Amino acid sequence: MTRATEAAGTPESGRAAPPWAAFTRRRLAALGVFLAVSLGALYYVVPRVAGLERTWDRIDDGDPWWLGAAIGFELLSYASYVVLFRFVFVRPGSRIGWPESYRITMAGVAATRLFAAAGAGGIVLTVWALRRSGMGRVEVGARMTTFMVLLYGVYMAALLVFGLALGTGLLPGDGSPGITIVPALFGGLVIALALALAPVAARRAASRPPRAAGTSRWATRLALLSASLASGLRGALLLARTRSPALLGAVGWWAFDVAVLWTCLHAFGTPPPVGVVVMSYFVGTAANAFPVPGGVGSVDAGMIAALIAFGVDGGLAIVGVLSYRAFAFWLPTIPGTLAFLSLTRTVKEWGLEDERLRAPSP
Repeated sequence: MTRATEAAGTPESGRAAPPWAAFTRRRLAALGVFLAVSLGALYYVVPRVAGLERTWDRIDDGDPWWLGAAIGFELLSYASYVVLFRFVFVRPGSRIGWPESYRITMAGVAATRLFAAAGAGGIVLTVWALRRSGMGRVEVGARMTTFMVLLYGVYMAALLVFGLALGTGLLPGDGSPGITIVPALFGGLVIALALALAPVAARRAASRPPRAAGTSRWATRLALLSASLASGLRGALLLARTRSPALLGAVGWWAFDVAVLWTCLHAFGTPPPVGVVVMSYFVGTAANAFPVPGGVGSVDAGMIAALIAFGVDGGLAIVGVLSYRAFAFWLPTIPGTLAFLSLTRTVKEWGLEDERLRAPSP
């Protein structure tokens, strides 16, 4: 995400091409083929390679009540995400209301399916929509950093807490240090680095203007990044101190999604302890960082491998995770695509309003 000065952060400068403009028909066709092949491999090839040909026979025995609960938890997860978005990004007098917050959130779901690497598509689309709503570039950068700090602060805290609890025996679960202690140390290290960088970044931003004369381009970018990190961390800490509903949104996004995985495992057998489900979820989700659209295949394999590493039956792990992905990944694509189309119309209306306001009076 590009940073710039306040002078470049005017609403007019937000008229960049939409983030999906670079997708030609050929690229979309290639993406469709990739997703189709990935689905075939996940749902039919993987069980056979694992020697679990009868895995999908469990589908007939799935408890419909637990599967219905999975849908309910997924709805709560996305509702939490809308709350998080609303309380981080929407300022008084903004043209972004609750309907627009929903559209941007769900449109980000569709964009994440197209862009690879850790939800980058959702970030790109969110930045684009916020800029077109009239928010300055610097403010968008600071608020986006706050948003990501809150969201992934919960992620790292979960790795730390549940990893240590499982690794030390405070929670039941047969996992090796490689699947418990190592992720916990990683989560703790990220949290410690973020907290240590906050005051350093704040001092650097205050002592050296981002565009000082004679500053190289890379030094300028580093200064802007430091300023954005400092502002984002301060914003996140402020929301934490004021007990903003944004905190509930960040926790709810992850917690309800983990609950979807737990209910899917429960629908097809006896699920492992909750701590094991939580840790397997977050360890598996880390595979979303690989440059694969939506983490298709990598996240699925990561969660399945983590569950099996904790001693969960292979057949239950496969059918549970792939059922979870059907609810959490594929099902929201339908409302996400509709929201995507609706958002483009909303943004066009914003542009027409801006043109009318800039037009000289008769």
